[in-house]
Amino acid sequence: MRGGIVLFAKRPGLTSFSSLFSIKRALATKKVGHTGTLDSFASGLLVVCTGSLTRLASYITSFNKIYDAVIEFGVETDTLEYTGKIIKTAPLPKKDDVLSAIKHYTGDILQTPPLFSALHINGERASDIARSGRSAEMPSRPVSVYASEAEEFLLEDGRVKAVRVRFSVSKGTYIRSLARDIGSCCKSAAGLAGLRRLSVGSFRLEDAAGFSSLAPFTIQSVYETISDMQKAQSASYKADASEHTPHPREDIQSEVCEKMQTMTALLAAECGFGTAHIFPEYEDDFKHGRPLSSSMFEKEAGGVCAADGATAVHGTCTAGGERSIAVFGKHGNFLGMILRRGAGAYSYEFVVPD
Repeated sequence: MRGGIVLFAKRPGLTSFSSLFSIKRALATKKVGHTGTLDSFASGLLVVCTGSLTRLASYITSFNKIYDAVIEFGVETDTLEYTGKIIKTAPLPKKDDVLSAIKHYTGDILQTPPLFSALHINGERASDIARSGRSAEMPSRPVSVYASEAEEFLLEDGRVKAVRVRFSVSKGTYIRSLARDIGSCCKSAAGLAGLRRLSVGSFRLEDAAGFSSLAPFTIQSVYETISDMQKAQSASYKADASEHTPHPREDIQSEVCEKMQTMTALLAAECGFGTAHIFPEYEDDFKHGRPLSSSMFEKEAGGVCAADGATAVHGTCTAGGERSIAVFGKHGNFLGMILRRGAGAYSYEFVVPD
């Protein structure tokens, strides 16, 4: 299997791992690569690399992301979302204070990630520390919130009970932490009632297999989902039973196959990679990892520059600097990735096996 990229619409209440069952079964493979998971309570876009393209997963992980989030005020939990243990309560904030707080946490900020997360503290998973009842200090780190916009409010006695916000953020930004910090900035408390990932780089949720099975994301629909899940749990429903359960839609597996994407020059450009086509006589040299030179590539393809550092067509290369470049063969087949390390200097990142 040469591999591909699958866009999949995760439903709330399932882990990202269990959501991959349909992909593995549809493509008859166990070789899948995560490009960023979603918490169980969240829904939205999972970008999954399969087969030989699992090597692309680390690149896609670094892409910017867009989320819709429902922030609920008055309560903060240890997990910073509604399923956690309540650790703080506070009065509901005013609408103007919420809008001001959202604006305050837009731009380049220093963020403290949740303790319930996959990050590590002194070599130990932070979530394991949290579940053990121990305390630990999570280091803050710089992230970017490129844009944030309040799209819907739920008021209670003139105060804000919940707000739906669209966030455009950099890699490593925790929306749960944004909810916590916005609540604190309002002199209230807050956490997430719902979260939906809308995009990862150029990949969009509406193009994902299973998208039609997701309910519209509104404050009302989020609370309806919470109510439905709580009723299911009270009826002795075990969440773990879904870990190996196929997606309920019978056509989801065929949809996965139909919508699987292969790496093309257009997709590579959309992902922000440089692109280059190698001359046919050098394809075997590339596949066997032999030394690279700019003379092996078609200059008009963009991405690879001449040895003197001249800018290639489309402005994808200039003298100096590093850039990841997707390499394609004579039939447009994806061969692998190289790294431009400066004028006329390249190194292999990986080669796709035959």
